Amino acid sequence: MKKLLAFLLTVMAAVCLSACGNLNNTKADDKIEIVTTIFPEYDWVKNVLGDNPANAEVTLLLDNGVDLHSYQPTVDDIMKITSADLFIYVGGESEEWVDEVLKQSENKDLVVINLMDELGDAAKEEEIIEGMECEEEEEEEEGEEEVEYDEHVWLSLKDATIFVNSIEAAMETIDSTNASVYKVNADAYIDKLNELDKAYEKAVAEANVKTLLFGDRFPFRYLVDDYGISYYAAFVGCSTETNASFQTVVFLAEKVDELSLKNIMTIEGTNHSIAETIIENTADKNQKILVMDSMQSVTSKGVEEGITYLSIMESNLEVLKEALQ
Repeated sequence: MKKLLAFLLTVMAAVCLSACGNLNNTKADDKIEIVTTIFPEYDWVKNVLGDNPANAEVTLLLDNGVDLHSYQPTVDDIMKITSADLFIYVGGESEEWVDEVLKQSENKDLVVINLMDELGDAAKEEEIIEGMECEEEEEEEEGEEEVEYDEHVWLSLKDATIFVNSIEAAMETIDSTNASVYKVNADAYIDKLNELDKAYEKAVAEANVKTLLFGDRFPFRYLVDDYGISYYAAFVGCSTETNASFQTVVFLAEKVDELSLKNIMTIEGTNHSIAETIIENTADKNQKILVMDSMQSVTSKGVEEGITYLSIMESNLEVLKEALQ
C-alpha cells in the first residue's frame, strides 16, 4: 500500500507538471546533467567521469539516507530527471514511479539506464527460502501472483562491471568529444572491481563456513550467488516487516545450533533486535552480531567524507571473512 501511495502521489505531481509545461524543461546552458537514484550509480558515474572534462553535473536523488523502498520523489526530483541528459535508476518495483515520469517527459534526448534491464535474464526473482517470514501481499484482481524481482543488483561486483560499461557507453553518446577519456576511466575502474571480485572468491574458497544467517532483511542475494554461499534470513530483501514471528526466530536459532555458526548477520541501520532474540534462543547464546552494508542509507555527507562503492565492498569483504570462519 505504501508503494502504491508513493506511485499515485508521483503520478499526480507529474500530471500537474505536465499541465504547467514543466516536463519538457530546457536547460539554460549546455552543461551535461546526470541524475542517479542511488549511491552506487552515483559513484560509478563519478569514476567514469574521472576529472570530469565536460564539467558534468551529477545528482544523487536519495542523498539523505532515505531507503530505496520508501523513497517518494519530489516535484523538483521529477524536473531534474526530465531535463537531464542521462538518468540512471535500478528499475525494480520500488521505482515503478519512474515509468510514469518517463512517459510524461517530452525530452527525447534523455538517455536512460535501467540496471535491471541491463541484466536482462540474469535479474533474479525474489525467493522465499526455508524458515523465512512470508510477507502478506495484496491479492491481484485477476488472482494471479505477480513475479517480483530482487532489486539489489548493485551488490554484485560482477554485475557492477556491466553497469559501468553501460554508463561509459552512454557517456560516449552524450559527449563523444571525451569518449576516449571515459573509456580509459571505465577500464581502470573495472580492473579494480575485478580485483576485488577475485579477493571475494579467494576468501570464500578458503572459508571454513559456507552459510550466512541474517536476523534481518536479506539484500545480498546477488552477492552470495556470485560466490556459492548459502543463506538463511528472517525476511526477503525488499520486505517492509520489522518483527519476526516466534516460528521464524526459533527456526533460525535452531539453524545456528545445527550449523555451529559463530555469527548472526544484520544490515546497516537496524536495531538488531531480531538478531539478539535469535541469539537468546540458541544453545550457547554467545554468537556475535556482524553488520554488512547494503548501501541503502549512504548520505551526501558520507560521500563528502570519502565513502565510495569500493570502500564499502572492501569493508563488507572483511565482515564476510569473519562471518565465514
